[in-house]
Amino acid sequence: MILAYEFFLDELAKYLETHLTIMEAHWLNLNFNRIYNQSFQNDKLQKLQDWCNDIIAKYPDKIFEYRDFINLQENALISLIIRDDLQMKEVKIWNNVIEWGIAQNPGLPSDSKTWSQENFLTLKTTLRNLLPLIRYFQMSADDIIDSVRPYQQILGKDLWDDISTKFMSPNRHIRSTILPPRRILTQPLPSRKIPQVTLAQTFLQPNATKSFSVIIDDAQMAIISSWVDKKFDSYSVTNNPYEFNLLLRGTRDGFTPESFWNLCNEQKNIVVVMKVVGTGEILGGYNPVGWKKPITDKKSHIKCNKSFIFSLKNDIKNSICSRVNKPESAISCRVTGGPAFGKDLVMFTTFKKGKSCVCRQASSYEKSLQTKKSTIFSVVEYEIFQIKKKISAKNVINTSIISVFTSV
Repeated sequence: MILAYEFFLDELAKYLETHLTIMEAHWLNLNFNRIYNQSFQNDKLQKLQDWCNDIIAKYPDKIFEYRDFINLQENALISLIIRDDLQMKEVKIWNNVIEWGIAQNPGLPSDSKTWSQENFLTLKTTLRNLLPLIRYFQMSADDIIDSVRPYQQILGKDLWDDISTKFMSPNRHIRSTILPPRRILTQPLPSRKIPQVTLAQTFLQPNATKSFSVIIDDAQMAIISSWVDKKFDSYSVTNNPYEFNLLLRGTRDGFTPESFWNLCNEQKNIVVVMKVVGTGEILGGYNPVGWKKPITDKKSHIKCNKSFIFSLKNDIKNSICSRVNKPESAISCRVTGGPAFGKDLVMFTTFKKGKSCVCRQASSYEKSLQTKKSTIFSVVEYEIFQIKKKISAKNVINTSIISVFTSV
């Protein structure tokens, strides 16, 4: 796969990656930890990363029970603990994050009771991208006292005060964001089994869209694809005709306009999804014409008559798709901003901090995504995908072989 990417045979590499996760699942399981860590050393191995994360989310002990987990790359750990479906108690996630952070700094004393202020600052710096993802307010009081309080110095005074306040007076308002609880299954999961798939099934059966997202799942991708094609009946996971290729993820690439323009400028057929801080609401939009970075700081518009914005709900029937009704102002571009759908759904400045995004009542789009006239918010995560029609495995291999011989 890596060799195929080096020769710019992306379609062949993607097919090999798909084949590996389907046909060689047993081998992947035998070498799981090594494969998992190495997959995050190459950002293009999205399917392999997602295959591993889907397993770990359901069976987290597969990675956390092994001492080798301290060798995980930060982006791999982030991709796990940001998930709502990670089947692990929050205090265990906290303990694993602390253990990982200490392991990255072998010079720290073994007994944290003897740590200096500088020692705590070292750990805080190491964990700066992980600490905001811990759901402190979903832990029990005993968990906070036994596991979190010994490291309260790495949290910051305001957050620790809010944690203390919430457990002493649960109904009192606090300023810190309360992340929602994880979706822990009530029934225990069975032992993981390796699916038996034949080569014929690999080629002849329609492939499900493999979710590379930490925000939306396969079913929600199918819904978005249905809206793209203006289908009355939604596509299913197995007949979704589109691939969702990840271009940008906030926790991986940054939450700034600079990272947005560097990775997404003039890319077409774009789907944006974002998770709102505090509420966990999923908002987004589809832009088939793309954004073009302006030369000056002056805002510009791109005409589009096929774009739409959306709000995804847990109950699919309550999801909202709002199509463009003023094509001339459908897509907005500004150097100091990020993805913007007219004035209706806009990301600007640093999307994760403060009130850096806005969702307004209908202006360029037919209906509002929210009941309020205007909502200002920030995001805990956002992702940008480029969608394209799937092609058959046979055509991928034939095209790649032709490319090899014509380039020689």
